[in-house]
Amino acid sequence: MKQLTLTAAEIAEMIKGKVVGEPGRVVHSVAGIKEAKGDQLSFIGNKRYEHQFETTEAGVILVCPDLESAASDKHTLIVTDHVDYAFATVVAVFAEKPPVFEPGVHPSAVVASDVKLGEGVTVGANVVIEPGVEIGDGAVIGAGCYLGHQVKIGAGTILYPNVTVMYRCTIGRKCILHPGVVIGADGFGFVPGPQGLVKVPQTGIVQIDDDVELGANTTVDRARFGRTWIKSNVKVDDQVMIAHNVVIGESSILVAQTGIAGSAELGRGVVLGAKAGINGHITIGDGVQVAGTSGVVKSLPAGAIALGTPAESQREFMARHTLPSRFEKLQKKFEALKAEVEALKGSAR
Repeated sequence: MKQLTLTAAEIAEMIKGKVVGEPGRVVHSVAGIKEAKGDQLSFIGNKRYEHQFETTEAGVILVCPDLESAASDKHTLIVTDHVDYAFATVVAVFAEKPPVFEPGVHPSAVVASDVKLGEGVTVGANVVIEPGVEIGDGAVIGAGCYLGHQVKIGAGTILYPNVTVMYRCTIGRKCILHPGVVIGADGFGFVPGPQGLVKVPQTGIVQIDDDVELGANTTVDRARFGRTWIKSNVKVDDQVMIAHNVVIGESSILVAQTGIAGSAELGRGVVLGAKAGINGHITIGDGVQVAGTSGVVKSLPAGAIALGTPAESQREFMARHTLPSRFEKLQKKFEALKAEVEALKGSAR
């Protein structure tokens, strides 16, 4: 982080927030709420973390409206409706500039003679680019990457070291693929034959639209036919597996180690928690949220929230898990009523 000098008032103006406390309090950097010191800014975005006010030394804290009453002489608060977004905005101000990639082709790169390179493209050491590849303006191909025949890379896209993009696959503009990503390996397709398993040809491609980010060691398999399709603005964490012919809708989020089986289709704005598993050939509606480690075995309608294995709605999950305790309470009430009835019978004799 670079050292700057900003007042609470200046930060509040930047994020359209409201200062509660000393507007002239100065901060020089940002930090997590546990590590922050008096000259640093941090955030508390939920009332359930209110107890952290007691231990943090942060001089300025971004908070949600529910925490405005927590103001004290120890901290200056900046109240905002969107704490996470506001903090990200401030972090960007304090962040060091990213590395600058020098345009040009490294001498150790192997580039086919008919490759089309846009203006300002960077090709790193030991890159291999096969015939028919097209790379848009300002794209960065990091060290050790492999681009197969007829691959297309959009302008401004960054492939960090050791990314593999297999033949005919396409990647849109301003995408980020982190180290170890593999695009377009064969989908997992085999059928029983007289002499064992026979490989099913995987003849399709992977299409990745604009502004997609894929975490380290994520894999996206090529389609059996047609395309495996990741639509624009999708954000994928590390070590996620996306199988052949999967479709992922715009602005969806896939957290680490999620697995999606073949031909599943996810709508717009879907959120899959860490290690969630999605069965093949099902549809996940727009805005669905799946809790971490859940296994979804059937289609879910738009807006559903699913958890558990097999995944079920919140209402079903809570009903099933609270049923034993509810039954125990009813059993005790029944026994008490039974005792009362017996007592009344005895007094009536």
